[in-house]
Amino acid sequence: MILDEILAQTRRDLLARRARVPLAQVEKLAAAAEPARSLAQAIRAADGMAAIAEFKRRSPSKGWIHREADVASVARAYESGGASAMSVLTDTPFFGGGLDDLGRARAAVGLPLLRKDFIVDAYQVAEARAAGADAVLLIVAALPDAELAGLRTEIERWGMEALVEAHDADEVGRAVAAGATLVGVNHRDLRTFAMNMDLAVAMRPLVPPDRLLVAESGIENADDVRHLRAGGIDAVLVGESLMRAPDPAAALRALLGRA
Repeated sequence: MILDEILAQTRRDLLARRARVPLAQVEKLAAAAEPARSLAQAIRAADGMAAIAEFKRRSPSKGWIHREADVASVARAYESGGASAMSVLTDTPFFGGGLDDLGRARAAVGLPLLRKDFIVDAYQVAEARAAGADAVLLIVAALPDAELAGLRTEIERWGMEALVEAHDADEVGRAVAAGATLVGVNHRDLRTFAMNMDLAVAMRPLVPPDRLLVAESGIENADDVRHLRAGGIDAVLVGESLMRAPDPAAALRALLGRA
């Protein structure tokens, strides 16, 4: 399965980074970073559907999307297009990103930034804070329950928030049980890449009303957004359609029905 392959590579890369830069050094940088911005507050403050606009150059399922994309330029376009927050893919082997993208986005815009990666260790959480992340993605399918809860606690210890991503009803239940206040439902199954665009709306009753629900993947137009909003979704995480657009700001405004 592709998820297993990605996780195995993530752990190999993590060992190499830890050998180069000790955890204590990363934590020192994290402690010196500016205070984190609240992703949850940004979502709640949105007029209508909130958008977490994503920067990613490629994906395992689609290949290269925008190989030469400049993260600072895209970040500014997202901010001007009405994004509530920005997601930055920092995985290198499979998504063509890196932590330096996160740092450049932080320097370019004031939006809350989500580090989107395959997080399996507290070292990566400290890395995220040191690079300017305000929130960190955790993938339920990648983590046993104890590690999921422990990493969520570690993320909050650094003043950040965890977006906990699920792919089915069982995983949504595990996310809620782990204390997630921001639950993501990915329409794409990371094991098979099959899409179910009704999944997030179907999962809404399983998420307590005081917790935010983010729909991820496959969202391409204003009709998709209206359908999700009517189904009780608080935010959409959108990447590929915006990264392919010649004018990402205009594409985002159109997606949100604000053109």
